[in-house]
Amino acid sequence: MIRVLIADDHAILRRGLADIISETKDMQVCGEAESGAQTLRFAREHPVDVVVLDITMPDRNGLDTLKQLKKEKPKLAVLMLSMHPEETYALRAIKAGASGYLNKASAPALLVTAIRQVAGGRRYISPQVAEALAGTIASGSDGPAHATLSDREYETMRLIASGKTLTEIAAEMHLSVKTVSVYRARLLEKMQLKNNSELTHYALKKQLVD
Repeated sequence: MIRVLIADDHAILRRGLADIISETKDMQVCGEAESGAQTLRFAREHPVDVVVLDITMPDRNGLDTLKQLKKEKPKLAVLMLSMHPEETYALRAIKAGASGYLNKASAPALLVTAIRQVAGGRRYISPQVAEALAGTIASGSDGPAHATLSDREYETMRLIASGKTLTEIAAEMHLSVKTVSVYRARLLEKMQLKNNSELTHYALKKQLVD
């Protein structure tokens, strides 16, 4: 029996995912979490085979939670779930240790297949993620400028491009405004951009914001 922990801050979505899993005979929902802290605590205290983890959590970014999970339990399979398209976060999630990445739009049809695959020690790679991976390999060192950013810098870029102020970004990322300002300065330097306007233009052109 595959024991699945569902980690998402939306109760309705958790219930929907749980209903899908409950219809199968080889897996069961062993717990639910609505924050990164709850996810880590449950995984520490209970036996879990697969964590279905949302990218966007209220207390900490899903990628941060993923990294901590893999640090504490390297063999734990983590399937990232997100409303964002594959090109936005999939590669970063895979590089951070995720066993797979699933878009919420396709979750009902593919969820069971993906869980079984990662529980068996394999990766779940959708055609969209495979295409993005192939593009990265083909581009070599000439990859997109945003590929050089750290996860925090990347998230800062996306939030700036979505129109949020540094104060709003600091609150959302649970950081100080000063720290966010440092991330902004670093990402502008790495991407050789001059200001927020150029940054926003780049992010929209690359379809990195909703």
